[in-house]
Amino acid sequence: MANIIRTAKSGSDWTVNELDAYNITIVSQDLATFFGSDVLPLPAHHPDLVDKVTADEMEDEDSYQVARYMDLAMNPIPGEESAVDDFVMQLLRTIRGYAGRAVGRDLRSRKDIPFLICGEWRHAKIDVCVMDRNEILLLVQEDKRHMELGDPHSQLIAEAIAAVQSNNRVRDHLGLDILDFKEMAGIVMIGTSPTFFKVPVTRDLMQAVQRGQYPSTPTVVAMHRPILPRPLRRLSEGMRHLDNRRAIIACFEAFKQFVN
Repeated sequence: MANIIRTAKSGSDWTVNELDAYNITIVSQDLATFFGSDVLPLPAHHPDLVDKVTADEMEDEDSYQVARYMDLAMNPIPGEESAVDDFVMQLLRTIRGYAGRAVGRDLRSRKDIPFLICGEWRHAKIDVCVMDRNEILLLVQEDKRHMELGDPHSQLIAEAIAAVQSNNRVRDHLGLDILDFKEMAGIVMIGTSPTFFKVPVTRDLMQAVQRGQYPSTPTVVAMHRPILPRPLRRLSEGMRHLDNRRAIIACFEAFKQFVN
């Protein structure tokens, strides 16, 4: 793969070819390997979200809003932008520990950051991200293949590299140490069905992308897709059914440990 021609591409244009070009592979992991435990607890707050099916049944306002946006995300209107990003932002607000005053973190949508690749500046546009002041901690990429818009897994990895570049520019401006390694947390959403990623961004990888070179050290990205009772209906059911919703929300709760 060292002989693949590398060109300056924005994050939205990345495909598996770029993963090959920069010695990046994605490895699927089981629950225990990815999260460090094979039993994931549900969050203690907002029980309506995991005990009641529809928004109208829920008394808790935050749970109600998640369920309402879930319905919108799973029933897209042809020709309109989907509500997946709106749903994700409401879910991350509701599950404590991702964003808000208690943790001092913010949610942003459609954040556009510079991306240095092959010696040229391009862009990486993040659908949703969690930020600690000016540093990006979590990336969410919507799978837009239904609109023929690229490879979401590759796009997420490009955004992770761009995010660490951006974080290091912020740190350098503030007189803080530049990070030689950062494991970026990421999520790809198809409707209301997530896949979780841990992207190890090293100095070697960043320099290779910036210079358009093949890194000698491989980058292995860990991926986990929640185990659902009816995997063949993953996309059509999403989080509508309570058994699916409990499994997915337990993964979101456990994934907070990697958002730092």
